[in-house]
Amino acid sequence: MKRERKKLSPAMGFILLFGVVSLFSDMTHEGAGSIRGAYLALLGASAGTIGFVSGLGEMVGFSLRYVFGRITDKTGKYWPMTILGYVLDIAAVPALALVGEHGWVAACGLLIVQRVGKAVKKPAKDTIMSFAASREGAGRSFAIQEVLDQIGAFLGPVLLYGVMVLKTDGTQIEKYAAGFALLAVPGAVTLLLLLLTRRRFPDPERFEPTPREYVPFRMEGRFIRYIAGISLFAFGFVDYSLIAMHVSRTWAGGGLITADTLPLLYAGAMLVDAAAALVFGLLYDRRGVGALIWSTVLSAPFAPLVFCCRSQAALLAGVALWGVGMGAQESILKAAVTTMVPKASRATGYGMFECAFGLFWFLGSWLLGALYEVSLPVMAAVSVLAQLAAIPLYALSARPKRDT
Repeated sequence: MKRERKKLSPAMGFILLFGVVSLFSDMTHEGAGSIRGAYLALLGASAGTIGFVSGLGEMVGFSLRYVFGRITDKTGKYWPMTILGYVLDIAAVPALALVGEHGWVAACGLLIVQRVGKAVKKPAKDTIMSFAASREGAGRSFAIQEVLDQIGAFLGPVLLYGVMVLKTDGTQIEKYAAGFALLAVPGAVTLLLLLLTRRRFPDPERFEPTPREYVPFRMEGRFIRYIAGISLFAFGFVDYSLIAMHVSRTWAGGGLITADTLPLLYAGAMLVDAAAALVFGLLYDRRGVGALIWSTVLSAPFAPLVFCCRSQAALLAGVALWGVGMGAQESILKAAVTTMVPKASRATGYGMFECAFGLFWFLGSWLLGALYEVSLPVMAAVSVLAQLAAIPLYALSARPKRDT
């Protein structure tokens, strides 16, 4: 007798299809992220400028998410907001190929536009995902999406590596520009798949059947403690642009790491990110926010390994731990909002969470970029201490709410 095959639920089908959209999206902007810092340095930007712009982009992108989250909750226009954000996000990446030599100011402007696009789409996108995740398990669902994200984040840098190898003529700037131009292809696929997903699932709110009336967002004690914890984590978590610039300055002259293989380093980090997202996403469904404690303890030492040790083995270990931190951040942080904030005000909750995250990412990136020029050990110490300081707040937010 044949065993009956378990049918894929509509909610899981949506999660997987939306995850493939994210795969091609991450091919585009994470491919760009693998060389962004080195590209800005070649165009004439200093370490302080790169840290400032990276942090400013994150602050703008994250802080505006609160605004667009409120708009999304009040209008219920989940798909239009998601599509508009994707268009801005995707279009800004291949445009980097057009800035020309010494065009670091224009490149910085495009990076800000790309972050604004993410600000428009993320509250709506994450809320749409949360509707399906409520059926399939929040940690598991966001972990699956993050794994698909990071497959794209791996393939994007590998694609750029192919450009570096095959384009033997021209300057390093011209090689990077050719890579940015090629990223228009996965960008176009992203938009086509997004429209297909919307056609297949026009009303994803039905996955989580609760009243559709708008409920004003209310900050409760548990959520406030959680926001404080992730803000400290963001403050200490070094943006990869600064890592890429450091590697291009320090290691790109020989051994395993060269200017052409730099995208592969980021690709490796994205594979670690994918594995960590799956592991810690599943752990979240069992242990809740407490899973963040373990991921933070594991990933916090990445900065000394990357910036203070003088061996490529330490560098590779540090980048791998950075990937662990990113994977946990992308899966657990969003899953936690799903379980802490009610459906009708969830886009606002995501916006509030990401606004705080982006503000402290900006402040941390600015400070760490400035400290890079002064003292690498001090910079690394600030990074580690800020991340570890988040752990007590994670522990407090993991406790049952006692605010009434």
